[in-house]
Amino acid sequence: MAITYFKRFRMELDLSEWLAEPLLPEGYHWIAWNDSLLGVHADAQFRSFTTELDSTVFPCLGDRYGCLRLLREIRRKSGFLPDATWLVAHGFDICGTIQGVIESGPTGSIQNLGVVPEHRGMRIGRALLLKSLVGFFRNGVGRASLEVTADNVGAINLYRSVGFRKAKTLYKASDV
Repeated sequence: MAITYFKRFRMELDLSEWLAEPLLPEGYHWIAWNDSLLGVHADAQFRSFTTELDSTVFPCLGDRYGCLRLLREIRRKSGFLPDATWLVAHGFDICGTIQGVIESGPTGSIQNLGVVPEHRGMRIGRALLLKSLVGFFRNGVGRASLEVTADNVGAINLYRSVGFRKAKTLYKASDV
């Protein structure tokens, strides 16, 4: 089995001055965190990442049960923040997910921002990111961070457009 190293960036954002509540396109709506929705978040995560490079970097993202296990781990973290954890739906179709965790510092850590392919290009990812950041800000968190695979140019451009800046380059080993 070969080991491949993937270049990733840790990006950070100062939340000292923050934002208005983000708007969704017409016909889309927010669904706030509820423990009963853990499986719904996992399904949205799987549908968002299964065909993407990140499912190679993190194989759990390419497996429905792997996504469920990951979401359970995130939910069990002491810093899990429901106010920074959201779903977006279009009618009954769940089309995007994001989770937020407060790490030491305190820093808000964005986890697994994903939009299912058929709803991309509608600015759902941007809205999810901003909604999570507002949740951190309202809970007194002064910084936000995330990690992104360097080849994911679309995501990097989104994060930069909101004000995130590269703080560190990391390498993730993966059995490919």
